[in-house]
Amino acid sequence: MPRVLVTGSTQGIGLQTARDLVAAGADVVLHARTPEKAEQAQRDVPGASGVVVGDLSSVDALREVAEQAAEEGAYDAVIHNAGLGASPTRVETADGLSEIFAVNVLAPYVLTALLPPPRRLVLLTSGLQAQGKLRLDDLQWSSRRWHGMQAYSDSKLHDVVLALWFARRWPQVSSNAVDPGWIKTRMGGAGATDELPEGAETQVWLATSDEPAALGSGRYLRRRRELEPNPQALDESLQDALVERLAELSGVQPPT
Repeated sequence: MPRVLVTGSTQGIGLQTARDLVAAGADVVLHARTPEKAEQAQRDVPGASGVVVGDLSSVDALREVAEQAAEEGAYDAVIHNAGLGASPTRVETADGLSEIFAVNVLAPYVLTALLPPPRRLVLLTSGLQAQGKLRLDDLQWSSRRWHGMQAYSDSKLHDVVLALWFARRWPQVSSNAVDPGWIKTRMGGAGATDELPEGAETQVWLATSDEPAALGSGRYLRRRRELEPNPQALDESLQDALVERLAELSGVQPPT
């Protein structure tokens, strides 16, 4: 029975992913931002074995979430599902970071770096990663005029970069980025074309299947199919530079 941690599992794709994993026989640990949401998540996924609680926009809270998660035991798979969509204005966290950058990019880095390496690692991205730009001189849109959709696209490119970096750093770990598609969720909006089960299916497959195709690493996938990522994601020097900046911002050193 694989043990799987799913961040952002109180609604949308994360909740669907957790439910499908439980149905597949996995031992699932949920994540919620608040105690109230944690109680609701346990009701929504009664087969889950536990839930960790914490706001992923705070570095201190991220450390606490990692401690809670580690207490639940080692993981066969970690699925970084939590994320924020585009916002009309730049929101800053208590740490002085761009909120979308903190939740979408810094959080998966910190949690992965603080937990023992899982056998499988999945970071959710978006097809908008193709429009993303990795601007090392302004990762958090501190000096540019804010553009919410571009900031979101950038963060999704960063997630692909992280998945490929972890694949290089940990050859024993299957690390991949997944575009779930345009899913009918609160973030996806009314015009979305795909249903929730479609948005969760590839992550569940990567976390649980022993098919050779599910065990590959260093890929950008959609509907189990490998696609070409944004060319910047393949640049190993950019991968290293992004991780170096995340380590500086968080105080969490890259894992060995």
